[in-house]
Amino acid sequence: MTTQTALITGTDFLAVATQDFEAAVEFYGNVLGLPLSKRWGQMPAAEFETGTLTIAVMQSDAFGMEFRSNNHPIALRVDDVEAARAELETRGVQFKGDIIDSGVCHQTFFEDPDGNLLGLHHRYAPRDAK
Repeated sequence: MTTQTALITGTDFLAVATQDFEAAVEFYGNVLGLPLSKRWGQMPAAEFETGTLTIAVMQSDAFGMEFRSNNHPIALRVDDVEAARAELETRGVQFKGDIIDSGVCHQTFFEDPDGNLLGLHHRYAPRDAK
């Protein structure tokens, strides 16, 4: 146990790479319905709010970075995975497989236009459940 003051006090945002900034803005803002909270001046980047985490969409090449999609999901919390999936399907989202029941949560996966893996997630068991 340490008595040292915490160096890290939180997370400001999670960055998601894109090759097509306008398509990403359309997807995160209009398809997923996340509020756009900030644009990064003239740079092709913007922040979207999920309620508990800010997702920053950044066009990789504009920041001197190589584009690579993320193949590990960002789990987006929903009240009802089945209902949220059905709604997103009406908006053109294609899911990868069925809804999974892990014994503590329901989840299902899909990709953004750049192939970044996202998931709808609902934990139904208490956090301390084994």
